[in-house]
Amino acid sequence: METISTARAHGGCQGVYRHRSSATGTDMTFSVFVPAHDEGEVLPVLWYLSGLTCTHANVTDKGEYRAACAAGRVILVAPDTSPRGEGVADDPAWDFGQGAGFYVDATAEPWAAHFRMWSYVTDELPALVAAEFPADMARQGITGHSMGGHGALTIGLRHPDRYRSVSAFAPIVAPSQVPWGEKALGGYLGDDRAAWRRHDAVALIEDGARLAELLVDQGADDQFLAEQLRPELLAEACEAAGIDLTLRLHPGYDHSYYFVSTFMGDHVAYHAERLWRTT
Repeated sequence: METISTARAHGGCQGVYRHRSSATGTDMTFSVFVPAHDEGEVLPVLWYLSGLTCTHANVTDKGEYRAACAAGRVILVAPDTSPRGEGVADDPAWDFGQGAGFYVDATAEPWAAHFRMWSYVTDELPALVAAEFPADMARQGITGHSMGGHGALTIGLRHPDRYRSVSAFAPIVAPSQVPWGEKALGGYLGDDRAAWRRHDAVALIEDGARLAELLVDQGADDQFLAEQLRPELLAEACEAAGIDLTLRLHPGYDHSYYFVSTFMGDHVAYHAERLWRTT
């Protein structure tokens, strides 16, 4: 692991790191904020998955999470959204290819060689974080924004014993039913829509996946709300499944990091409270 940069913040350390990924076959960059802690102490980990076109830098630079992480004594890890670089397949569209990995392991060509973000986020990067940082991997939470909210929900639903807390900002809740998701899942996984259901939060809940509770914040003036995000579908699925969903719709807020940063402190506190519970 190569250290790209470190900086002191709120008594802790904000770092940016790079390593060679066996999952993607590329160099991958990620950021980690570690709050102040005693020698030998380990802290809970909150994973933040970013959205379309983003890198680790979007939330690191604009997410305004460090004060809340320092107060809650929670490590925050922000990976990239896709493999990148020479020899990695790409697409001219902004919502597919590099920067738009959708947190799946691609099975269709030419994407299968490198676009293995599910394995990267759920297996390889956690092992690296556990080895290199003071992380208590028995206390993990996950959150994300937009495409990253989709990733947080699907990963949380498929690993309910690993993540003690799950939340999302403006997530794509039912990718099988919206244009962004149909394009991405069809492109990465092929035409078998049954395979898509493992990467669709609403479908996973319909098929029996369960979490005790979820927190979702959504801007009411989000330009993607009606066509791409469809939070009402998640509300319906959670109600039918008996999942305690807190869905907060905020008038005047859009899809940007102005929205995310406004409610980031709430989400960090939500996770910290659950991650530090003794029972």
